[in-house]
Amino acid sequence: MNLAPAPRNTLSRIPRGIWALGFVSLLMDVSSEMIHSLLPVFMVGTLGASTLMLGLVEGAAEATALIVKVFSGTLSDYVGKRKPLALAGYALGALSKPLFAIAATAGGVLAARLIDRVGKGLRGAPRDALVADIAPAAVRGAAFGLRQSLDTVGAFLGPLLAVALMLLWANDVRAVFWVAVVPGLAAVALLFFGVQEPERSAPAVRLNPLTRANLRRLSPDYWWVVCIGAVFMLARFSEAFLLLRAADAGLPLAWTPLVLVLMNAVYAASAYPFGKLSDTLGHGRLLALGLLLLIAADALLAAAPNAITVAAGIALWGLHMGVTQGLLARLVADTAPEDLRGTAYGFFNLASGIALLIASVLAGWLWGALGPALTFMAGGAFCVLALAVLAWRGWRLRAQALG
Repeated sequence: MNLAPAPRNTLSRIPRGIWALGFVSLLMDVSSEMIHSLLPVFMVGTLGASTLMLGLVEGAAEATALIVKVFSGTLSDYVGKRKPLALAGYALGALSKPLFAIAATAGGVLAARLIDRVGKGLRGAPRDALVADIAPAAVRGAAFGLRQSLDTVGAFLGPLLAVALMLLWANDVRAVFWVAVVPGLAAVALLFFGVQEPERSAPAVRLNPLTRANLRRLSPDYWWVVCIGAVFMLARFSEAFLLLRAADAGLPLAWTPLVLVLMNAVYAASAYPFGKLSDTLGHGRLLALGLLLLIAADALLAAAPNAITVAAGIALWGLHMGVTQGLLARLVADTAPEDLRGTAYGFFNLASGIALLIASVLAGWLWGALGPALTFMAGGAFCVLALAVLAWRGWRLRAQALG
């Protein structure tokens, strides 16, 4: 694929609204990851839940978020506004945090997770569409990479704060959950006051984005992105199982959040450089690189003879995400019509949500029945499937070009 060279001084060309959205994501991820970095060991160790239940909770919660994005994205296209839905989603996420602190059963955690993820679903597709609306096309990959990097900075600051508070308060998990409310509310305030949605020309008549005629405007290239995104999600189940793997390796409860610190530090450091690289380099190569990194991570985590091997696997997992996540978001923007971007992100996340639910439940079952090694080996097998899909796609494109 021939791409125009990215402009110099790329960071200075990224609009302030993208930076603000990035810091909104940072604050909300600090809030969320303070909780999520402790939640698996809290459920299994404190509440006595099984790994299958953990897989069901994680899969159902994340799938709910991704499925809700279909409706929020379509609604943002219909009304021609992104920010109000994003604001409602961030507010719901912030207000769900106290429910974790008072949960007494796995069912209570599930309820809190579902409410939290409904909020994530409400904000996800409109926010991504808002990034695409604000960012100039020449730096779109860099803009998505920057937002993802800032998001991921929050994803490792949150676990770091959780570790500090756990050590300070003698492993009082519920107290840490209460503190998580504060950055969540700060994220809502920053979005409300700090992000200006660009003006869009309103259509004379509002049309339903889900009509057959509109859906036909979503190209085969777009549906390929949806397909490959779902296969990627099958290969990468919930990070909750990374936390359990580290705990199996002997990591004390208070230090468990360091797993997400390591993963997200690598993710944050790599997301912007690889997002910028996607503005100039063929996308198929980057997707293949991401899958190869995930295969290596799965192999290390399946073997896991010592803590160093586990750490290396977790770092490669984060690098895989840095290579692929911003790129997939950018590919949706590139292949969908501007007025259907919210809907396009919604369908992309619907397919990914279903795949994530399947992957997390399967991982939970495999972990309980056959152990962690087979769980990560299954993830590697799905990576090979994804590589085969990429190779088939490349072969078809070359055949079409020749004939």
